[in-house]
Amino acid sequence: MNPIPIRSHADLEKFIGKEIGVSDYLKITQQQINLFADATLDHQWIHIDEERCKTESPFKATIAHGYLLLSILPYLWEQIVDVQNSKLTVNYGIEKLKFGQAVTVNSEVRVRCKLKSLVNLRGISKAEINATLEIKDSPKPAFDVTVIFLYHFNQ
Repeated sequence: MNPIPIRSHADLEKFIGKEIGVSDYLKITQQQINLFADATLDHQWIHIDEERCKTESPFKATIAHGYLLLSILPYLWEQIVDVQNSKLTVNYGIEKLKFGQAVTVNSEVRVRCKLKSLVNLRGISKAEINATLEIKDSPKPAFDVTVIFLYHFNQ
């Protein structure tokens, strides 16, 4: 997949109200889940105890942390767009995050993005992006969210 080059506010503006694209699938591994548990100190058994999950979990497998899934969003977003000519990009906010379904270990996920709005704030582009994290072979998404990025494009 070739990301769409974005070099300016005008380049982004073309996508207002439209789907920008879909990332490749990414497999969620137990190693990722364990490393995230260590980094966040969230060692709840539903995420890390594979044997217990086989017998006690309604999913019969470990599941990814919701915030792990949210944290891979920038990585997946960069597969859709290649923001160039920006001296700084800021993760500005998250709105209306709703988790729809658990993601079991070894599932594959991808993100589908639509540019909801774009505002020029005295030379800084504020982009609100609707992102849906889809799970391969599942009708329900892992989450829907609006993420807000600030792009400081060079003039």
